[in-house]
Amino acid sequence: MRNDDDRILRRIQKKVRKTILEYGMLKTRDRVLVGVSGGPDSMALLHILIKMKSDLGITLAVAHLNHGLRGDESDRDADFVLQTTEKLGLECYLEKENIPEYRQRHGLSTEQAARRIRYAHFYRLAEIHGFNKIALGHHLDDNAEMVLMALFRGSGPLGLSGIPPVREGKIIRPLMGLTRSDIMAYLQDAGLDFVIDGSNADTTYLRNRVRHRLLPLLKEEYNPAVTGSLNRLSEISRSEEEWMNSLVAPLFQSCVVASEENRLTLAVSRLKGHHPAVQRRILRMALEQVKGDLKGIALHHVDAIMEVSRDVSGAKRLDLPGQVMVLAGRGRILISKEKQRLRNITTGQPRIPLLRYSYEIHIPGSLYVPETGMTLWFTETAVETPENICSAGQQTAFIDIKKIEGPLELRNFVPEDRFAPLGMRGTKTVDKFLKDLKITDRERFNIPVLLTRGKIIWVVGHQIDDAFRVTASTDRVLTARVQMSQSTPCLSLKNDY
Repeated sequence: MRNDDDRILRRIQKKVRKTILEYGMLKTRDRVLVGVSGGPDSMALLHILIKMKSDLGITLAVAHLNHGLRGDESDRDADFVLQTTEKLGLECYLEKENIPEYRQRHGLSTEQAARRIRYAHFYRLAEIHGFNKIALGHHLDDNAEMVLMALFRGSGPLGLSGIPPVREGKIIRPLMGLTRSDIMAYLQDAGLDFVIDGSNADTTYLRNRVRHRLLPLLKEEYNPAVTGSLNRLSEISRSEEEWMNSLVAPLFQSCVVASEENRLTLAVSRLKGHHPAVQRRILRMALEQVKGDLKGIALHHVDAIMEVSRDVSGAKRLDLPGQVMVLAGRGRILISKEKQRLRNITTGQPRIPLLRYSYEIHIPGSLYVPETGMTLWFTETAVETPENICSAGQQTAFIDIKKIEGPLELRNFVPEDRFAPLGMRGTKTVDKFLKDLKITDRERFNIPVLLTRGKIIWVVGHQIDDAFRVTASTDRVLTARVQMSQSTPCLSLKNDY
């Protein structure tokens, strides 16, 4: 039986060595910081690298971040990692962070906050202590889960590429040739201890629902080898992503008319000469060069730049995550990374919303608008008394339902939108109306409008169009109410993986 166990251990170590060589993860004299949570994946990674340490000629140390999210259980994990590394004779860098406080301060989900702090922790320790590689325990099942979640988000080839085996030449993932079952078999046959993170069973998290519900269902009902299929999709997407970027790189350079540190200017005429898919890649390359990475940059950011570059009515400004400002006008797109917060910068160019959304309204019914944090309710009733209408406040609109000519649409307003505010002769742009109410840019661009066949009925939460007012002849009323969530999303949605 011992021989069988040894064969399993050698087979798995051979797979890991193959992955390391295939992606050029390690070379002699590399100093490797291993991220160890104490769970099965990181414990297997640590022990496999220890077995290979002499042959590879590398130096190892361990980093553990106590997220403090699970109270005593988190402290237990930290103690386990510390005791393990002491037995192994390895240096262990152990720190504790207040994730809930960071999450609240930066408006992130718990997962996003934990991930951001964890990577910052690894990079900082590597810089301070002179490690040139950071090894993490992601594997094939993790990658399959990530690809599925990318499909849910509607990601392009980059998202479908999944988790990169090597990132920025520094983050390495030697277990990317192993499955979760491989890892558990290795731990069992090597007689290695590990701890279980109880939050991994919490299905309020999307990743855990994918892991514990969706993938088992797909394996049972559709394809027993779905994990392998998703990983092949990931590998193909990653390879084609690299190939397409190699083709686009010279086209990107041909669009650049000026480049300096933290600033880059593109010629719109040259950009427009390419297919939209190529335009998106060129803009992503420009953003990555200026910003340093693409964290927080999503498709709607890139499409917003494309949209304003086509607008010849005047200069426009977009504020993107990471203090990246885009100015478009006069046939140029200027992308810059600013040192101060963008809301403090005045350029003279109007800012426009990045989030384009449109929803069809069903009556009666309700609608939650995630882009703004608003919830709206729509009901049809008999005519209200004048007293009820006058005392309703701005969060409720009463509309003569007979004057509605077709389906109702809710969308964010655009600069050319005009309406006739209740009781006013003539029309005014929605933007000017809101400016006159002293509503700031940041708040103004989150305000939607309700329309019927392109005609504005209601600037939500503020004023209806005079043409849709309730009159003495009104017998049926559409009552629309709006409520804001306590925390309203800002325009620059941040996506973080």
